Amino acid sequence: MNKEIIDLRKKKIDQLNAELISAREAQFSLRIKHKTGQLNETSELLKVRKNIARIKTVINEIKNEDKE
Repeated sequence: MNKEIIDLRKKKIDQLNAELISAREAQFSLRIKHKTGQLNETSELLKVRKNIARIKTVINEIKNEDKE
């Protein structure tokens, strides 16, 4: 299993929400840099987007466990 996912599953929802906010802020700044031509590593956009998806997936897994 991916180490990042294992680390995310150890965290609480509050920590995950804070990490999600910071990841979205990073995504926004990367998008701005990309549009202005200052971003050299465009692969960073994909990495941040996938990280956001991982965080959201773990949050949904935790919420679904609480419902059961």
